[in-house]
Amino acid sequence: MEAWYMDQSEEDQRLPHKLEPNEPVSLEELQKLGVFYWKLNADIYETDPELQKIREEHGYSYMDIITIPRDTLPNYEEKLKMFYEEHLHLDDEIRYILDGRAYFDIRDEDDRWIRISMDKGDLITLPAGIYHRFTLDETNYTKAMRLFVGEPVWKAYNRPADHFEIRQKYVDIEKLA
Repeated sequence: MEAWYMDQSEEDQRLPHKLEPNEPVSLEELQKLGVFYWKLNADIYETDPELQKIREEHGYSYMDIITIPRDTLPNYEEKLKMFYEEHLHLDDEIRYILDGRAYFDIRDEDDRWIRISMDKGDLITLPAGIYHRFTLDETNYTKAMRLFVGEPVWKAYNRPADHFEIRQKYVDIEKLA
């Protein structure tokens, strides 16, 4: 996992979009924003005791696996554009990259974009109420496990969504960090 502040370029969303010079973002800085990260062995995800421990500790009782390949996913470009719309969720978003690569972009407390590059074995949680978006990189492929507390909720609320209580709670917690 690597994270950095993004440039303002309108070029292909799958490019890295690093500033020149690069402005990296540390794991500690991400944690202050409520983002948490683990590095796991994706080759043994079905039997991994470390993944099982994380699921038990955080109550991640539901999981499924999504594969996003450019060559076989119908309406690939439209779906990628939809994932890239800035939004929030009322629940945490938990993703574990089993293969391929992907980017999650999040907003910091100053509303600047931070890009989080994820590779095979990276597990991340984004807190409920954080504005974010998702895209693939230039490989155009990822396979990810989606984890949920209880039944999955797929609803995304595009920005502006500041009226949600969970957004206000997130902003208040962010101010305390």
